[in-house]
Amino acid sequence: MGKGRPRAVERGGGLGQVSATNGSMNITPAPVYYPTEEEFKDPLEFIYKIRPEAESFGICKIIPPKSWKPPFALDLDRFSFPTKTQAIHQLQARPASCDSKTFELEYNRFLETHCGGRKPRRKVVFEGEELDLCKLFNAAKRFGGYDKVAKAKKWGEVFRFVRPKSKISECAKHVLAQLYLEHLYDYEEYYNELNNGKSKGCKQEMNNDRKRDQKSDPSSSKKRQKGDSGEAVKVSKPKKQEERDQICEQCKSGLHEEVMLLCDRCNKGWHIYCLSPPLDAIPPGNWYCLECLNSDKDSFGFVPGKCLLLEAFRKIADRTKRKWFGSASCSRMQFEKKFWEIVEGSLGEVEVMYGSDLDTSVYGSGFPRSDDKRPESIDAEVWNKYCSSPWNLNNLPKLKGSMLRAVHHSIAGVMVPWLYMGMLFSAFCWHFEDHCFYSMNYHHWGEPKCWYSVPGSEASAFEKVMRNCLPDLFDAQPDLLFQLITMLNPSVLQENGVPVYSVLQEPGNFVITFPRSYHGGFNLGLNCAEAVNFAPADWLPHGGFGSELYKLYHKPAVLSHEELLCVAVKIGCDAKVAPYMNKELRRVFSKEKIWREQLWKKGLVKTSVMSPRKHPDYVGTEEDPTCIICQQYLYLSAVVCRCRPSTFVCLEHWERLCECNPRKRSLLYRHSLAELDELLAMTENLCSNENPRRNVLPRQNLCSINSGTLTKKVKGKQVSFAQLAEEWLLSSCKIFQLPFSSSAYAIALKEAQQFLWAGHEMDPVRDVMRNLVQAKDWAERIRKSLSAVERWSENGGTDVDKVHLEHINNLLKHDPVPCNEPGHLKLKEYAEAASLLVQEIKNVLTKSTFSMDELENLFNQTSNFPIYIRESEELAKKISSLKVWLDSVKKCVQEKSPAAIDIDFLNHLKAQMLELQLDVPENEKLLELIGRAELCQVQCKETLKGPMTLEKLELLVHEFEALVVNIPELKLLQQYYSDTISWLSRFNNILPDINVREDQENVVEELRCIQKDGTELRVQVDELARVEVELSKACCREKALKVRRHKDAIGFVQQVLSEAALLQIEREELFVSLSNTVATAVSWEERAAYILASESKLEDFEDAIRTSEDIFVILPSLPAVKDAVSAAYCWLESSKPFLQTSAPNTSDPNDSLVFEDLKELVSQSKFLKVKLAEIEFIENLMKKCEQWKRCACSSLNDAMELLNRKDVFNRLHSDVILDIEQLRAKLVSVANAGHSLGFLFPEVSRLWNAASTLKWCSKVLIFRFEPPSLEDVENLTEEMKDLPTGEIGAFVFTSLIDAVSWLKKASEVLSVSTLSSTEGIRRCHLKDAENIVMKSQHMVVSFPAINVQLEQAIKKHMLWQEEVRSFFNDDSSNRSWSLLLQLKELGKGSFDCLELDMIMSEFETIENWKRQGEEVVGCSASDVSTLFSSLLKIKQSLHRSLYIYEKSRCSKVRYFCIGCSSNSDDQDYHLKCLIPKSAVSNGTKEYICPYCVLVDSGSICRSKDSPLRYKGKRPELERLVELSSDAKKFTARLEESDLLQEILDQALSCRDCLSGIVDSALSFFDKDVSSISGKLTIALKGLDVAGVHDSIAIRKFDQALARNSWRIRASKLVEGPQKPVMQQVQRHLKEGSAINVTSDSGSLELDKVFELITEGENLPIHFEKELKLLRTRSVLYCICRKPYDQRSMIACDECDEWYHFDCVNVISPPDIYFCPACKPQMEGKMPVSPTIKQERSQSAKDNEPQTPSPRHAESRWRPKKRKPSKKRKTFIEVDRSLLWSNGFDKLLWSNKKPFRRTVKKRTELGSLSPFFVLQQ
Repeated sequence: MGKGRPRAVERGGGLGQVSATNGSMNITPAPVYYPTEEEFKDPLEFIYKIRPEAESFGICKIIPPKSWKPPFALDLDRFSFPTKTQAIHQLQARPASCDSKTFELEYNRFLETHCGGRKPRRKVVFEGEELDLCKLFNAAKRFGGYDKVAKAKKWGEVFRFVRPKSKISECAKHVLAQLYLEHLYDYEEYYNELNNGKSKGCKQEMNNDRKRDQKSDPSSSKKRQKGDSGEAVKVSKPKKQEERDQICEQCKSGLHEEVMLLCDRCNKGWHIYCLSPPLDAIPPGNWYCLECLNSDKDSFGFVPGKCLLLEAFRKIADRTKRKWFGSASCSRMQFEKKFWEIVEGSLGEVEVMYGSDLDTSVYGSGFPRSDDKRPESIDAEVWNKYCSSPWNLNNLPKLKGSMLRAVHHSIAGVMVPWLYMGMLFSAFCWHFEDHCFYSMNYHHWGEPKCWYSVPGSEASAFEKVMRNCLPDLFDAQPDLLFQLITMLNPSVLQENGVPVYSVLQEPGNFVITFPRSYHGGFNLGLNCAEAVNFAPADWLPHGGFGSELYKLYHKPAVLSHEELLCVAVKIGCDAKVAPYMNKELRRVFSKEKIWREQLWKKGLVKTSVMSPRKHPDYVGTEEDPTCIICQQYLYLSAVVCRCRPSTFVCLEHWERLCECNPRKRSLLYRHSLAELDELLAMTENLCSNENPRRNVLPRQNLCSINSGTLTKKVKGKQVSFAQLAEEWLLSSCKIFQLPFSSSAYAIALKEAQQFLWAGHEMDPVRDVMRNLVQAKDWAERIRKSLSAVERWSENGGTDVDKVHLEHINNLLKHDPVPCNEPGHLKLKEYAEAASLLVQEIKNVLTKSTFSMDELENLFNQTSNFPIYIRESEELAKKISSLKVWLDSVKKCVQEKSPAAIDIDFLNHLKAQMLELQLDVPENEKLLELIGRAELCQVQCKETLKGPMTLEKLELLVHEFEALVVNIPELKLLQQYYSDTISWLSRFNNILPDINVREDQENVVEELRCIQKDGTELRVQVDELARVEVELSKACCREKALKVRRHKDAIGFVQQVLSEAALLQIEREELFVSLSNTVATAVSWEERAAYILASESKLEDFEDAIRTSEDIFVILPSLPAVKDAVSAAYCWLESSKPFLQTSAPNTSDPNDSLVFEDLKELVSQSKFLKVKLAEIEFIENLMKKCEQWKRCACSSLNDAMELLNRKDVFNRLHSDVILDIEQLRAKLVSVANAGHSLGFLFPEVSRLWNAASTLKWCSKVLIFRFEPPSLEDVENLTEEMKDLPTGEIGAFVFTSLIDAVSWLKKASEVLSVSTLSSTEGIRRCHLKDAENIVMKSQHMVVSFPAINVQLEQAIKKHMLWQEEVRSFFNDDSSNRSWSLLLQLKELGKGSFDCLELDMIMSEFETIENWKRQGEEVVGCSASDVSTLFSSLLKIKQSLHRSLYIYEKSRCSKVRYFCIGCSSNSDDQDYHLKCLIPKSAVSNGTKEYICPYCVLVDSGSICRSKDSPLRYKGKRPELERLVELSSDAKKFTARLEESDLLQEILDQALSCRDCLSGIVDSALSFFDKDVSSISGKLTIALKGLDVAGVHDSIAIRKFDQALARNSWRIRASKLVEGPQKPVMQQVQRHLKEGSAINVTSDSGSLELDKVFELITEGENLPIHFEKELKLLRTRSVLYCICRKPYDQRSMIACDECDEWYHFDCVNVISPPDIYFCPACKPQMEGKMPVSPTIKQERSQSAKDNEPQTPSPRHAESRWRPKKRKPSKKRKTFIEVDRSLLWSNGFDKLLWSNKKPFRRTVKKRTELGSLSPFFVLQQ
């Protein structure tokens, strides 16, 4: 054994192109071993020796001795295998298989929850295409998130994940980074905080949102609760037991809802302990299952490829290698560098083929096997040597010392090797072996393999690095390392401190991988390798770890580790294996003991033993149940509950089984702890050479239950396990002494169940329990037997079965008796009496003779005895036989008729007489009769043996004529005698006149009959010879007479003459004349005979016919000659059609020839005497036809056999279709061949019919796994109608007809479910589809694809129904229009139901509303704009309008219209620059916009071509209000509805702004109108920009504009350069009065007004009317400080101040009103005292000018002063345009009455009104 550098092996492998240098990529090489011939004999022993060193590397290479060169057992020319396509560029650098919809759902929830309800954009565009944010997020997560990607400048790698086929540019990387920063950065922080458990504030917010959700939607199926830690957890809503419908997808249980985790997308549930891997607690935030996280579209795996021959695979491999490296020699480092560049994704897309995991039991092994056929090129001795070699991978798992020897079944890849056909870069990804087995890989031939390995001790570090480097892949697939589809560069592992070792495997090398060592690698070219697992004893602890790993990830195990361990101990092991088995068995035992004790403590006391195995010495003979939680085999123990009797769990998950009380559950165990302890003892005995008894004490300490610690509370006190057992023993021992009670025994046995699973300390319990069971069984059987005996005695034997004596004796043989059962003594008395009766029967039957009465008396005694005695049957049979025999004998003796008794019956009676030994008188009579019969029979037999004469026969017949016995021989002799007498009489009657009779024909016939009858006689008669002579003479005379009367053939005449000569009558005259007649034609006959015998030509026959005309004798050969010529001509005429088929001008056969005619021609040709050349051609043609007919019949038989096969549908689908297509092609070929022959074969039509039938069958079978369309099925149905009826009775055809009928119904259902509801197609109901699915289960032919579609359609329909119900039951905020459209589209494929009507009704209502809205906003059918875009355009116009109003408040009116040259912000609007180019080119210094020109000119006609005028239809505001009102009735939430509401809000805001300007203009009376003109200009622009037509506001604006225009024109008229004439002034005043323009200019100051009033009062003339008007006009009211202007006003009940309704937000007058200044005092219950009120009033009098009190109230309203009533109603306007903030209210009202009211112009006071509006 040595270690060193690998050396080349002298086998073909192509190492000439690979440099086997170590140290590539700075990876340490693993050790290489060179075993000697001696070391190489035992593989497991050698591996055991090198393990201490090699295991630390995880892998090693073994180079066998030079003498070990196994032949390759497969035929390389014929070897074919399936391949898989590997995308090498995606082994590492691939995006996770994420589901974008799930990501979008979670992302939108994040935006709504944590970003203030911000809605995401509909689509993020990157490089002209929509950007998948899910892929972008996962790609950044792969490289550590945004910060790390930006720092390391890896946006190029991220770009490759997002757009793998696009070209990377710096601009693209920058844009991608900006898009990530804008859309995903906040989400990344939230995601990281949530996963790291640091987002407490975020969670609190989530909790608040969830609580609000719970309050708003109490019917939700999911709810959030707070756990102990205060974090948000999610559990399913508790339901009643009978209403539980949420079940776990893993264990199919709806129990334990408090730990049921629901997916936030698909709403499916999983228990947290059923997940793989399981969770300790419910995670915070939203949770999605793997099905929703992963997308089938992006899922990665090795795609199955074609099945290739090795030569085709070699060509592909060579082409791949030339593509990458050409023909140059490359080093290993070059191969590795290129491979890892491809894996990391830097060289683009690379796909290769790999023939991996080829089961050698199917495709063959590269090693010789005894069951395989030996190739001729391999010597038999070499073949046998390597068949039995221990290094043969087929033998390795079953070697001595291997734990897998106990496995009964062959596990592919584990027990049965797998073959691997590799090419360049085909890879095997990082993994460790199933169940942590060892693996051995042998390189048969080809290029090397490069291996990488991480030792098992570093497996955890390896997994940690993998998870850190590929976080997105592990998030999507937590069990990624189980799937063998992922690679990671070893250099990355080394950088993170994980040791990696490398091996280059060359042909003839073995590579060993050790347990739990991760390994992977790739092929350097075309090669063939074979691998298998094995498990020496040191594997056991690793196998235990693998078993625990399977349990953690809930993966089904390859085999049961506990079963393997126990069976291996039972079948025996040596001292080297025993320590490992002892250690592992101790671990398993301790774990089992701990869990059984815990279950006992928890109250689980019911136990039972599992059913024993039929073959306990092998693993896997019977499949154990598996735990529904962890999927592991339950070999040692399991827990079951009577509520779920077919469901099992392991001991660790016993609480997850159900919610029943533990006492209702049962522990099932295969071995008690005592039995497991015995297995431990077996291993310990092997571990030590000392006395095994020394190990009993420590083992007992381990295995026994400590009675002081194992306690539980029973009836309020702590009781130990041992105490309970002792109590049970005491109570059970007392039971044996007491009289037997079945219930007491049953209770004791039930109580003993809780002790039987324990160790040896419970052996006394087991012993007592066995005694209890035996005693209980014995006592119950005693009672049952005694009861049966007594019942039989009481009932007299009616309908009651007797108890057998043997059964009673077995019960009574117990000494001492098992228990105290008094009934056994009484039963013993019955048994003794029965024994005496048995002895009496035996005595009688053993006598030599006995009487009938004696037997009958004894039988009556046994019949009346209550116990069944087996000997009574023999007695009854004896009596019955005697009675039957006596009756038969009496009948025979008394018989008188001859031959009435059969001789065999007499012999039978004689045999019975000897057997029965009965002494009666009939015996002598019977013997006498038999003696006479036997004498007769002997004489008759002797007569029959020899020749019989008539005299002897006559004497014998008369002697035994009266015998009563029927002797067959005598009867036969009597018949012979009668026949002979009759024959002699007939012959004697014909002799007297035979010579004189003329009717010689009758004479001949009579003589022949006599002769025939005489030959059949058995009796010898002399007259028979004379009959023959007379017959011959009569025949000859008959022929002579015929010849004399008629001309006859010469041959016949010669025959008659010959017969006459023999009979010596030839000289008679008759015969002499005949001789002369023949002489003349002899010569001609000789010639004719010659030509007929030699088959001469046609000319010879014609010459013979011409010469025969001169001969006047009927020549025998002449007709033959003529017939031959005639037949030849006739045959030639008939063969003309067949001879023409070979003519060269015949192009197309006409199918007019009949084969039977050809056959007849050939048959006729055999009888032709003429030699013809055409005969040979016709015979060849017939051979062709017959050969074709045989082929046609064979093909038709094959077709019928195929159509009648019962198992045709049990075969592989592809094989059946291939067979049918091949047979159909054969039928078509044969039919074409038959057509080409030109014959009208009936088989041709049958062939075409069979071919069409098979074609139809093939079409039907294709649709089993390829779902057809309805059109295809209808075509099949139509074709079926045209099919021939010959195969109707065939099994396959009949089955397929039924299948097509079913398929049509199913396709109609599926097609209807996929059509639009507007197509007028009648939908089917769900029940119809379910019935079709149920019917498919009873059909011979199944259509899995259609069934899957039907089941999916049903499931989809049911899911759709749930979604519809959820939609209508959900919160209105979640019922979006898009979701309704989605449900409507999904509903197209649903069945007829109420939910569909609801969806369609809602959809049609909304669609009608949208059409109405499009009519309102002006969207035509030809217009591409939608309602939403039109509303958005209107909203933008209103936004611009509001912008104009708001800008006007902070800008100077006159300069507001100047065009700007600066760019505006994207988030804001600005006015369009209105300066025309002509004005700029002319150097115009000042530009006045058209709106200012319009207003300043005094015109009242607004232009329709204004620059800012809204382009498009302007809908009426009232119509929009109606639309909004209608939209509130919808179930679904519409974006258009929300947008419409925003438009209404903006329109009302614009109305308020316009109303402020209009009110200011209408109340303005100053002379200078420039400020009002500017405001009206702003209003005019706002109206033109707005996309809504507010008729009410426009009407008021037009009035204000008309008044302002009147004032401007009046000012121009008065202040113009020319004085106006009186007519112009009057006309203008008339126009002013028409538009209600007030003549008060208001230019006089208040102090001047008061002086004017005083002056008027002092005048001698009374100006009452004018003074009253002046006083009224000088009073200032309200907070706006304006004079009375006809607007409605209200007075405060506290301070008597008057206020305008609109200024104090009053809509209608209340009963009692307090102004806002007085209201705070009233609300605070602080009434103003008279003193304070007087002081305030006095202060106001002292500091303010006196103004007259208002006297007129016709347009004002003052409420009555009364106490406030609780029933009083107050009306508050909720319009935001009329509300002020509290701070502003207080400031305004605190300054309502200043200490000194300054005298100001009313125009200045009026200018404050817009200020109030601005504060809104």
